[in-house]
Amino acid sequence: MEYLSHQLMSAQNGQSIAHQERAALPEKVLQFGTGVLLRGLPDFLIEMANRQGIFQGRIVVVKSTSSGDTAAFDQQDNLYTVCIRGIQDAQQVEQNLVCSSISRVLTASTQWDEVLACAHNPELSVVISNTTEVGIKLVKEDIHQSPPSSFPAKLLAFLYARYQAFAGDPEKGLIIAPTELIPDNGDKLERILLELAHLNNLEAEFIDWMEQHNHCCNTLVDRIVPGTPAPAAKANIEAQLGYQDDLLIMSEVYALWAIEGDEAVKAKFPLHLAHEGVIIAPDINPYRELKLRILNGGHTFSCGLAYLCGFNTVVEAMNQEMFTHFIEHLLLDEIAHSIPAPLTLAEARDFAKKVLDRFRNPFIEHKWLSITMQYSSKMQMRNVPTLLRYYDVVGTVPEHMALGFAAYLLFMRATKTEDGRFYGRRENEDYLIQDDQAAYFYTMWQNFAPRALVSAVLKNEDLWGCDLSQLAGFEEKVAFQLESMQDQGLCSTLVVGAKTNVHFY
Repeated sequence: MEYLSHQLMSAQNGQSIAHQERAALPEKVLQFGTGVLLRGLPDFLIEMANRQGIFQGRIVVVKSTSSGDTAAFDQQDNLYTVCIRGIQDAQQVEQNLVCSSISRVLTASTQWDEVLACAHNPELSVVISNTTEVGIKLVKEDIHQSPPSSFPAKLLAFLYARYQAFAGDPEKGLIIAPTELIPDNGDKLERILLELAHLNNLEAEFIDWMEQHNHCCNTLVDRIVPGTPAPAAKANIEAQLGYQDDLLIMSEVYALWAIEGDEAVKAKFPLHLAHEGVIIAPDINPYRELKLRILNGGHTFSCGLAYLCGFNTVVEAMNQEMFTHFIEHLLLDEIAHSIPAPLTLAEARDFAKKVLDRFRNPFIEHKWLSITMQYSSKMQMRNVPTLLRYYDVVGTVPEHMALGFAAYLLFMRATKTEDGRFYGRRENEDYLIQDDQAAYFYTMWQNFAPRALVSAVLKNEDLWGCDLSQLAGFEEKVAFQLESMQDQGLCSTLVVGAKTNVHFY
């Protein structure tokens, strides 16, 4: 079977002219990283903007690591297919899209001079990165190496080359949008760049240019991109497509790229005009709150309950009516009311509905047991603020949060310890409790009856940063649910909860 290529694309009816036009677009983006998240989200979104005539620019990719090679990119003229699979507005989506947004891939270790030559390109306007969470760190090194070892040093060397190429022209500053999954990623990267600049004794004029005319933007990315499908599934897709694609990746439908920027960023990088998943705003914290409270928090309130009910994956649980009822009310009736301003309840509930679609995606296998890793810290970081705000806004006991919290306590009940590890029990199998508080809960379950345990745990301010027993009715409800799960079973408790007189607001 023939490989995906420009020639193949140009030969396909109806795609020749448009494809040739996109293949000739100028290089406007420098990207550090070749991973599937970059190809499945930023590069995909740039492709969508190019198809609509909005951005009109392609990407030079810098491969920073020494592992692997660029043979697949070279063989396929840097083209690749994104296979979008999932649920949107309760409808199943299956779409295949060929991305031509990458112009070439350079290897930093052997082509550093070519990377620096890109700094002389007057049309370049954006830098993107995803070098994993450990990529944005300070390494005290000489940026004049060929190449420097760390990503920030590589980027600083590039910015310095651009400053020199254009004699500090204010119009030649860049938008820098790191997508590494750390809070305030742009701010952190900018601090490292400034420290490195001083360590390398770079002139004050360059430092002023870097600070005043380049935008290091905080960003938030959210899209599940599992990568290459299993061989059998990939072969089946390729048979339908009529070509072989060694860069083919899977992706869910949902996409979010929130970029903290002003009107100048919008003007240079107007991807928000091409796709609803791109948000450029002066403050992206509200969108981080949505993701943290509804998506991540919804997972955390649900994972112990779902796993102990016998469900192994998220979609498996979503195919069961009683569990679906639980999580819908949890997200739409409770967590959505806890999202702070400036977001409205309507916006929070709209996001929650998209999350429910994502949970129902039959093409992604997301294991509940994986979500329980460091369960206690996730509960504290994601859900305690949500719980407290719910009380501030609504003032009543959140039934579904209480049930989720009770299930968390039951999940943390270790029935055996072995080699310093703690194991819980689900039906006839043991499961590993991967949580720094596992020893604490083992001791608590050994020494307290359920109601006393609930009281003691909720009062533990070292765990939660506050005394949760002070929330009116919460302790009583959690204890009642915990005893019900132990006496009647989790599924029976879930069924009873589903029959409570609760309605969407």
